[in-house]
Amino acid sequence: MRAVVLVGGEGTRLRPLTLTTPKQMLPVAEVTMIERVLAHLAGHGIDDVILSLGYRPDAFRVAFPEGTCAGVRLNYAVEPEPLDTAGGIAFAARAAGLDETFVVVNGDVLADIDLSSLVEFHRSRSGEATIALTPVKDPSAFGVVATDERGQVTAFIEKPAPAEAPTNHINAGFYVLEPSVLDRVGTGARANIEREIFPALVEERALHALAFDGYWTDTGTPDRYLQASLDYVRGVRGVPPAPRAKERGQGVWTLGAGVIDGRIEPDSLLGDAAFVGRHALVRGSVVGSGARVEAAAVVRESLLLPGAVVHAGATVEGSILGEGAVVGEGAQVTDLTVVQGGAHVEPGAAVSGARVMA
Repeated sequence: MRAVVLVGGEGTRLRPLTLTTPKQMLPVAEVTMIERVLAHLAGHGIDDVILSLGYRPDAFRVAFPEGTCAGVRLNYAVEPEPLDTAGGIAFAARAAGLDETFVVVNGDVLADIDLSSLVEFHRSRSGEATIALTPVKDPSAFGVVATDERGQVTAFIEKPAPAEAPTNHINAGFYVLEPSVLDRVGTGARANIEREIFPALVEERALHALAFDGYWTDTGTPDRYLQASLDYVRGVRGVPPAPRAKERGQGVWTLGAGVIDGRIEPDSLLGDAAFVGRHALVRGSVVGSGARVEAAAVVRESLLLPGAVVHAGATVEGSILGEGAVVGEGAQVTDLTVVQGGAHVEPGAAVSGARVMA
């Protein structure tokens, strides 16, 4: 089976990390987001994927020059202009000549959705489209999907008041579609699948949905992107947190050869050639490949992308440092601060909940 993976967005909610890097090329516990998404697809027999590209498409071609990723063959469909979700799906599917049932996945969602069961359910209902659903604690922040006892979708309810939501199940960003859905989108037309195509299918009783329990997260915001990386390190997604990672002690993982002179506490992952200096502390964090935590520095519950540097005596807590970002001596970076790759936080500065640009 083939799949379309939507990776064309600009990742505006993750800026400044995405000003130079597409969201799906950011690492999640030292493995790019797109590799994790495609590995999940491969585990359900999908061996051919069309990447629906828009923003910085060359980053994907450079990263995967042989046209494969996680054992999946890659095809590229670059939108000439932003076409929204339905428009992007239709453009990619037509470019690849899709003429049979196919899967669509949002490329910024990490989940344990059983795609094999979703496809089987779709075929059993003989509809045009099927949506995977996931439960959330507070459905008022999402679009709720109501179904009958056979899984036929009866309504989409956008951000209902907590007491008015008929269910806590929301659209999980995984679809199974028939080629006939493409006929609903004009060639080169901009269209939204959630607001335009799915409601039309509901009226025709041609849309179904299947609910799944288990892990699900949309990585599109800094807090959820950080949480996704820490979930891998904490074993929420299984162990090891990344291929070839080795456990040095309970809850402490390393990739390749790093230098550790300081203290590493669970649950943490150090990438290849990472450095932790004397009297430094890393706790509950990911320190990316080639990143440096220098003498007496402290990193807690944070994500340091490859090549980031935390100079002596500085503290990074609950925050994200982009690739090659630098935190000066004695600085304090806290409360979900996001530092762009290559940016500098001045020595002694105190930065809280900010976006630091290069």
